[in-house]
Amino acid sequence: MTSDPRIPRSASGSPARKADLRKQLLTARRALDPATRAAWDRAIGDHVIDWWKAARPAALGVYWPLRDEPDLQPAYAELARLGARLLLPVVVQKDAALEFAEWRIGEEMVKDQMGVAVPADLRLQAAYPPALLVPCLGFNPQGYRLGYGGGFYDRTLARQPRPRTVGITYSCLEVQFSGDAHDVALDSMLTEAGGL
Repeated sequence: MTSDPRIPRSASGSPARKADLRKQLLTARRALDPATRAAWDRAIGDHVIDWWKAARPAALGVYWPLRDEPDLQPAYAELARLGARLLLPVVVQKDAALEFAEWRIGEEMVKDQMGVAVPADLRLQAAYPPALLVPCLGFNPQGYRLGYGGGFYDRTLARQPRPRTVGITYSCLEVQFSGDAHDVALDSMLTEAGGL
């Protein structure tokens, strides 16, 4: 668990407390030294590649980094070189689950309605990827993630069949918080320190 004084060790599941916790986690993540963040991103990327080599999912939902999330683009390039089929999440409706689009490294990208990069040639897939890398603003020891509060991943993980999920985050962002009824625990977490 983190010893950073800017991050509280626990929070109830109330929306107000979670909103405060999100602000504190965003501030803490933004304050990370750029060289440290770059080293941690490389370490997380190496762990993702090792995980993929062992799991070999038919397709992997990845993410485009926002708000200082771990940037795994070098790892994505290596995964593509190894034969991984990569998909990026796409917001098609504000209160709906994410959809996923085929993505090739180096293709032209545009911003969607939420300001997230998506392929300019948007090739939405009918089937969900069997495995997802899920960015986490924070996480607790029980495997629940704290996101930005939009519920996109919660709605996505509520669909069936449920994909295998790997949370991606920094180990210093582990906090204790109560999950809500709609929260879905992730199958595993990867940080710069390895798997949790």
